[in-house]
Amino acid sequence: MTLLMTVLGVALFAVGLLISIAWHELGHLSTAKLFGIRVPQYMVGFGPTIWSRSKGETEYGIKAIPMGGYIRMIGMFPPGDDGKVTARSTSPFRSMIEDARSAAYEELQPGDESRLFYTRQPWKRVIVMFAGPFMNLVLAVAIFLTTLMAFGLNTQTTVVGSVSDCVIQQSEKRDKCSSGDPAAPAKAAGLEQKDKIVAFNGRPVKDWSALQKDIRATVGPATITVERAGQRLDLHATLIENKVAKTDGSGKYVKDQYVTAGFLGFAPASGYVPQSFDQSVDRMGEMMTAGVQSLVDLPSKVPDLWNAAFNGAERKQDSPMGVVGAARVSSQIFNLDIPAQYQLVFFLNLLAGFNLSLFLFNMLPLLPLDGGHIAGALWESVRRTVAKVFRRPDPGPFDVAKLMPVAYVVAGIFICFTLLVMVADVVNPIKIT
Repeated sequence: MTLLMTVLGVALFAVGLLISIAWHELGHLSTAKLFGIRVPQYMVGFGPTIWSRSKGETEYGIKAIPMGGYIRMIGMFPPGDDGKVTARSTSPFRSMIEDARSAAYEELQPGDESRLFYTRQPWKRVIVMFAGPFMNLVLAVAIFLTTLMAFGLNTQTTVVGSVSDCVIQQSEKRDKCSSGDPAAPAKAAGLEQKDKIVAFNGRPVKDWSALQKDIRATVGPATITVERAGQRLDLHATLIENKVAKTDGSGKYVKDQYVTAGFLGFAPASGYVPQSFDQSVDRMGEMMTAGVQSLVDLPSKVPDLWNAAFNGAERKQDSPMGVVGAARVSSQIFNLDIPAQYQLVFFLNLLAGFNLSLFLFNMLPLLPLDGGHIAGALWESVRRTVAKVFRRPDPGPFDVAKLMPVAYVVAGIFICFTLLVMVADVVNPIKIT
């Protein structure tokens, strides 16, 4: 059964990956055709073609390596200063530029002069290049909204998961009681596992975060109203001061930081709590912010990633993860001892997070990413606007091909980073429980 679930997890992620790539390229394809740009190819994957079919002027196909995809547009780069594809030179940088320019004119046919990508207005080129990442964002938002509103967010609830036998300072980091430890107030009051706390000192309890704040703000007698076996009971406890883990504004614990606060002595159970539309939007905003921060922090994570891959160091949970790692996590999801519906939710959230990462990554203003082409089109628009305002000659299209040496360096860095992540994902993968 474990092997079957592992294969199922990997297979589902592979399908989800292909759908995400195809969806991304569909954004480019549809907008390019909308603006009259000729698109000879729409391909999902790289390497040898394993299936293709031509419809109209475009060949649609699937390639052997599902690590990306592309559409081929005619005239991605403008011609050289002489109006033609520049003759080859001995300069390696110049060769990169000429190779890129030459590739942009492959399959040029009579009548294509008016259907070249670079001849479109900058705002149209921005739309074409932005449409791909935007499709990934749309898919991510749709999945997150569905899972958050239909199933909920796995969070701590007001249901009692376990009751402490005694009072232990959390800074001591021990689980077993000693002979001198006093009984926990919750235990003395008769609080039991699976009790649902509905009120604290007469005030209705909405969620765990609010209940936690009330408990920590109370030292002395307190009335706890619970639902047990369909009946409401009032339990009376005397809360005491204890050293407990510090929390941030959202109720999450801050590692290795402690404060003195009121203590009752129980752990909340976790469960999926359906979110409202506003809560779901707020949650997606938090994930977007966290994703941007992860991109900013990416260079600083390389040393830890290297140590995890080659020096046997612990793989951190917030470590960058690639396609191989995500596939392994997907296989772990379907081996978790949780209901099938929550396995599906976990998987869908993984796929949505992957699409959100694709959006953010592709928006980096660097060639050969979509964001690099967007930046080039925006810069062209600025140059032409400035020239128009000051009544100068039109500078013409910005030649993005001249940035290809930089693009090759960026691509080389990305490839090296991808290989490093892949090694870490194979020898020291991220594990979930």
